[in-house]
Amino acid sequence: MSEHDPHEHTSFIKTPKQLLVVVVLAFVVPIVLIAMLASLASRGVDPSAQVTSDEAIAKRLKPVGQVVVAEGSDVPGQRTGKQIVEAVCSACHATGALNAPKIGDKAAWGKLIPEGHAHLTETAIKGIRQMPPRGGSPDLSDAEVARAVAFMANQAGANFKEPPVQASAPTQVAAVSGAALPGAAAAPAAAAAGATSGAPAGGARAGAANGKTVFDQTCVVCHGAGIAGAPKAGDKEAWAPRLKQGADTLHQSALKGKGAMPAKGGNASLTDADVNAAVDYMVGLVK
Repeated sequence: MSEHDPHEHTSFIKTPKQLLVVVVLAFVVPIVLIAMLASLASRGVDPSAQVTSDEAIAKRLKPVGQVVVAEGSDVPGQRTGKQIVEAVCSACHATGALNAPKIGDKAAWGKLIPEGHAHLTETAIKGIRQMPPRGGSPDLSDAEVARAVAFMANQAGANFKEPPVQASAPTQVAAVSGAALPGAAAAPAAAAAGATSGAPAGGARAGAANGKTVFDQTCVVCHGAGIAGAPKAGDKEAWAPRLKQGADTLHQSALKGKGAMPAKGGNASLTDADVNAAVDYMVGLVK
């Protein structure tokens, strides 16, 4: 029989004290290691990032920039520059008619922008050369003219600030009288009276009102003062040869443009019905 080694299979734990130490270390060492790893992982992390509320999450996901669309208003005095340009200024500035600087033409506006926003606004309010005061729309407020000037100049590289649109209760604005138009005298009032007395109620009367609105906002720019050969509103002599062409021809000329007059008077937002109503309104002034 071989000899048995007394040291074979012997444990290094020989006393109860050693056993206790081993058991304690078996629990403590892993816990310490886990704590150290967690500390390293969380080092440099902003504690506020741990906030998990809906508000905090929304803020973290919020984009750097946002597009804000200003709707503007239809209330006189509270319209944006874009609205004024589309309704009034585009009649000449959209096509460059009468040497008006075209919207977006950096070369043309580059000579004007250095004059400053205030000076350009004052010029637009008073009128210059063939451009009538306030672009031919006397109902525009100074702020609206300033917004329109800023909008057009900014399309060509300026950095003008449009006067803010102040929210306020709608105010009643007196309608622009036809007497303010050269050669029109009291014709608009007479035409309105005739339309009221002889026209059927409902559609015809509403159409006449709509035609005057379109005229005041767009057509008056040229037809109010006879700019670029446009027949003045109320001038029977100027309108006589045109009346002979018939209503359909006049409608098509206004819709498609003719001579210096751009299509739809330069206001592409107008419907065909709006343009036809404006033509009918001007024709009614000379019948």
